[in-house]
Amino acid sequence: MHKLAKGQFYQLFILLIISLFIAICINNLIVNLTRTEVGIHFNWLLRSSGFALSEHSLPFNPSDNYLWALTIGFINSLKVIIFGLIFATIIGTSAGIARVSKNKLLSSISGFYILIIRQTPLLLQLLFWYFVVFLRLPDEPTQFTSLLLISNKGINIAGINLTVEFTSLLVGLTLFTGASISEVIRGGLNSIDKGQIEASRSIGLSEKDGMSLIIIPQALPAILPGLTSQYLNLAKNSTLAIAVGYPDIYAISDTSITQTGRSIEGFLLILLSFLMLNIIISKVMEIVNDFSLKINHKSRKGKV
Repeated sequence: MHKLAKGQFYQLFILLIISLFIAICINNLIVNLTRTEVGIHFNWLLRSSGFALSEHSLPFNPSDNYLWALTIGFINSLKVIIFGLIFATIIGTSAGIARVSKNKLLSSISGFYILIIRQTPLLLQLLFWYFVVFLRLPDEPTQFTSLLLISNKGINIAGINLTVEFTSLLVGLTLFTGASISEVIRGGLNSIDKGQIEASRSIGLSEKDGMSLIIIPQALPAILPGLTSQYLNLAKNSTLAIAVGYPDIYAISDTSITQTGRSIEGFLLILLSFLMLNIIISKVMEIVNDFSLKINHKSRKGKV
């Protein structure tokens, strides 16, 4: 009881220190804003932005206000994040399974990919894909199939045009996050008792069926927490879009701050945007995790 009371005292003390620090910061901010007569307001969001955007899924022109420009940036961020999560999961899962495969060639290729990607900074990889790969493509479109046209002005897939900036960012984020996801997958698969694999083979299941029906359902509870962290990292890393000229919400907010001088409001909007995105990702993964626990429970009931 004494130890419990002592522990609670320390927790309360730390909470008070943190609260005091936050209060001091907020007070200093208010005092300085009052002194400089700047204040905090969001009226500037309704003013004309005066700049063009190189990429927008919805109509936009320089006469539109900052609020609409930031909305376009948020949509652009969502596009990269959603497609990045999908492709990174596919690549990471494939590489993770290949890593634990008995096929030495697949395992070696997967290991080489993970080694190179994880030991290189993401920013450097984005610049490589943008300046070295995609901008070095020929000016005239090269047709690989009837559905694929590639040039240094963009990539056209089945009538959908993807800009070089979007493609560079998507490829860089996908490969970088996929390498980390593959290690999460590998760790989860290795956590399963080897006897389960041998037992699945003994009852005539192929390696593919044994993996999908026996191993992966049991490995999901160990995989999902790490997978959630990688998803959150991808969302946050998407702000590096500014390095390749892709107009995501961070890049547009940076331009807005430069033009209006409303740095506090601008950063608050970025903070709230990514906070909302991360909460959504976390909540979705919590639902998936609960569902996986139910599957795992059923799988263990029928454990071979």
